[in-house]
Amino acid sequence: MVKTNIYNAIGGRIRTLRDELDLRQDELAKEVGVSSNTISRWETATYKPSVGDLQKLAEFFKVRLSALLPPEEVPDTPVKALLSATGDLPQEDIEALIEYAELRRIRRRLLEEKKRR
Repeated sequence: MVKTNIYNAIGGRIRTLRDELDLRQDELAKEVGVSSNTISRWETATYKPSVGDLQKLAEFFKVRLSALLPPEEVPDTPVKALLSATGDLPQEDIEALIEYAELRRIRRRLLEEKKRR
């Protein structure tokens, strides 16, 4: 699989969303508060939009922030998938997930025990 530069992918997505609305670069620039040159440079990956810029674009296009990013590669094992999905979560969310996993494990063990009887 060929890895795409994230900024090239973001630029292509901005261009696609802009084209879908039949907007010129200067029109989009006005909506998000930047110059038309900045839009052009984002679309060609010459400039790298900040997270704040991406948030403004997502709000304007009415898409999730993640819709501006390239799709993530799916890890090849469930454990890697879990680590990937939870890697940037705050500690309280990690603890909630651990508690949920423990509850699922207990539930499964209780159901298995019930079947044996």
